[in-house]
Amino acid sequence: MQIDSLVTALDLIATFAFAIVGARIAASKGLDYGGIALIAAVASISGGTLRNLFMGQRPPWILHSWLFASIALAVLITIIAKEKKPVGRFLIGLDTIGLAVATVSSANFAVTNNANFISAIALGLIGGVTGGLLRDVLCQVEPVLLHRETIGTSCFAGALVYALLNEVGVSELITVIASGLVVVAVREVSIKFDWHLPKI
Repeated sequence: MQIDSLVTALDLIATFAFAIVGARIAASKGLDYGGIALIAAVASISGGTLRNLFMGQRPPWILHSWLFASIALAVLITIIAKEKKPVGRFLIGLDTIGLAVATVSSANFAVTNNANFISAIALGLIGGVTGGLLRDVLCQVEPVLLHRETIGTSCFAGALVYALLNEVGVSELITVIASGLVVVAVREVSIKFDWHLPKI
């Protein structure tokens, strides 16, 4: 599979993962169908939108309208299932995959558009965490990013690894896979052992 095809497939998966988690949280807060759709969209495309705007580019959903198919599917599944319980371990796993893909694709986008080392890391972090942060704020729940599960740390670690491997000339495929695995590993380990950043 070509790297472009792989990235496209992973983008669809990440969009769906963020959208289904967003839709479930919206449903658990009692939002109507419109609210569920809005939260799903915000959760899944706002990170890439902000990333692109910082780089002076059009948002990805304008360039690739097929991203809305993943959002629509997530909303449809949520409405049909009528599930209002808190997000379970399976959906957290999907969300982790989404984080990895969003972080790596954002760092890759930054490097491709000639961003410097620090900017690539920052944009990788922004692409990974923005959707979840806005989702939680709109749903009036305490943002997960700010108090548990080291989501930001996971995305930062993945973006850092991507930037470092790219800097030393490692092949793009290996760089993408390695940095994505770092995001998944850091978050999964933090969840398993209940690790958090220190608090005052």
